[in-house]
Amino acid sequence: MDHAEKVDQDAVLRARTMLLESGRLSVARQVEAYQVLSVVSPLTYMPKLAEALLSASYASEIRDLPEAKLAWRAEAVDTARRVDEGEPKRTELLVRVLDAYRFGLYELGRRAEARAVCEEMAEAGRWGYEHGQVKSPAYGHWQLAVALAEEGRHGEAAEICGRQADAERPLTPADNSFWSMVAWAAELDAAGRREESLDAFAELVEVTRAEVAATSTALAIQVWQLVHLAGMLDAAGRRDEAGAARQEALAHLTELDLTGEPKSWSNILSWWSTLLSVSGRSAEPAPSAAAPGPAFGVALHQWSPDVRKAYLDGLGPLEEQVEALRQDPSASLPELVALHRRLTIRTAVYRERCDYRILKPLRPVFNERVALARRLAEREEVGRALTDRSMFLLAARQYGEAYDDFREACEVLDG
Repeated sequence: MDHAEKVDQDAVLRARTMLLESGRLSVARQVEAYQVLSVVSPLTYMPKLAEALLSASYASEIRDLPEAKLAWRAEAVDTARRVDEGEPKRTELLVRVLDAYRFGLYELGRRAEARAVCEEMAEAGRWGYEHGQVKSPAYGHWQLAVALAEEGRHGEAAEICGRQADAERPLTPADNSFWSMVAWAAELDAAGRREESLDAFAELVEVTRAEVAATSTALAIQVWQLVHLAGMLDAAGRRDEAGAARQEALAHLTELDLTGEPKSWSNILSWWSTLLSVSGRSAEPAPSAAAPGPAFGVALHQWSPDVRKAYLDGLGPLEEQVEALRQDPSASLPELVALHRRLTIRTAVYRERCDYRILKPLRPVFNERVALARRLAEREEVGRALTDRSMFLLAARQYGEAYDDFREACEVLDG
């Protein structure tokens, strides 16, 4: 039977006339027209209906109504699934609509359903790659890796991140491989595969050297990477290599102190805060399906919204715990130092998310961290605290102070 026989021809005519009206058609009117026309001409109008339904979920009048937003997205997903497989952009559309639906499920605390959607996104990406609709075999897999990492399934997350990195090879300057490589290295480390993690991160550092040489990335990013690499090498007992990485970073800080960045860059604070948070992962509670935690190594805005909210909401209780230890004369100083570093990292992540002007609000936190470490008088803790403050000062573009702190850190750690 012809599709046109199933619908009222007057409705079809009204829908076509609606689309021909002058001026910008409202999303609601688009949905109304495409719902009719998708029955008559599904190849043409089913993708447009899915797009319109997704747009409707972002309407200002339902911005604070998560259930209403999710209803629109559920209908958009159902529509996108029915788009003809021969449509060249079907995979991109389906994954994008599923991603919005996933986010809405997380917002409402429906985590198990959200992870099932992540799995569907990965399967859609896999199908799209096999049928030539997308170029990467890892398309649509990223949010599944994040979900697995947040539930402590680091080995599985590392495998997905590794496929993502492989899909981007050969890594070249300006290919924006930082995020996939950092996530891969972080998940390998969390899974206990530390040598593989070191190799992955060292590969990223090498690529960034070429980017710096071509002035296609900020010198500060190279410094943050070298310092993070030095920390990984220290943890692996490879002290000489760690010291060499620190000296390379110190040379770059000398250059920054003298001349500043070779060119101006936009906000790059998330590169710093992401590596800082990775460095503190071992002090945080181990995540599980029952108690998910952050996917350290992934940018904050890509964490699941429920996990992100829990992490940032935990800042207040951490401040209270630190204050209680400050006021207790019998409190353990090592415990206070360790808890204060957790507070420092979480405060930095929170402030970087809120505002690029980080110097004034964060300086006291990092200063207290150094003061506590000096009271403890343990060489490695003093060196680490000075390093943390130096990298913060670098993020705040206080190059001279950053150099002074890091030079002292090198003397403490390698002298």
